[in-house]
Amino acid sequence: MSEISVATPQQRLWLISGTGEGPPLAEELLRRGWWLRLSVVSAAAVRPYPLHPRLELRVGALGEGEALERQLASWPCRWVIDAAHPFARRLHPALLKACEAIGQPQLRLKRSVLPLGEAELLTDLEQLGTMPLEGQQLLLALGARELGRALKLSRASSHAARLLPAPGALSQALKHGLPAERIACLRPQSGELAEGSVEAALCRRWGINCVLARQSGGAPERQWHQICRELGLRLLLLERPREAPGALGLDQLLATLGEPGAGSMS
Repeated sequence: MSEISVATPQQRLWLISGTGEGPPLAEELLRRGWWLRLSVVSAAAVRPYPLHPRLELRVGALGEGEALERQLASWPCRWVIDAAHPFARRLHPALLKACEAIGQPQLRLKRSVLPLGEAELLTDLEQLGTMPLEGQQLLLALGARELGRALKLSRASSHAARLLPAPGALSQALKHGLPAERIACLRPQSGELAEGSVEAALCRRWGINCVLARQSGGAPERQWHQICRELGLRLLLLERPREAPGALGLDQLLATLGEPGAGSMS
């Protein structure tokens, strides 16, 4: 029997996260003595996490509605921690609704907001259609889901895309008319020097003048700030969705969690 299966609900946390704050947060929670179930979307997202007898990994979409409620109810825990990407627009409300429906306590992590610097903030994707990008080479680093809409709105003369290596991402980009030689499916490499990163090399190769990325607050956004500053590129950032009331910064979250048996039991 695995160690996590004998833990009481008050000793367990269910962390829904990715590869940004997730790995260091998981390590800290394990260090404090929590038993941890971790949900990530893809097998690739598992790699940065440590192997640990009190860590159970779950890969795949959580779903929503009654299916999600059944999943959560089958493994009651002290808290469900929503540390998913700020742009996971369907997951956040679905998780909150399911937790409320079954009386499962939940905490949401609020990602820090990076200084805007020289970047320009777009309040929504529709604003891209008003940007004077004629004659520009625009790199779209928004993800496959928003790629088609961005291509329709953009006035740029030519486009390229940097997508995550998710199933169907390449075929979706090809379907929208991007040539294969101007599509890169790769996972951001945190810790790389921005100037020597694959993204910087792609910008040089494709003659990029402007980058459109998301205001994620994580390492990928930080790297785009550095690349655009060092290469003299224009950076457009799609504003993140508004945080839910009650979302906690990392320090607040850790203070609330404490250690098993030491936190609030309300």
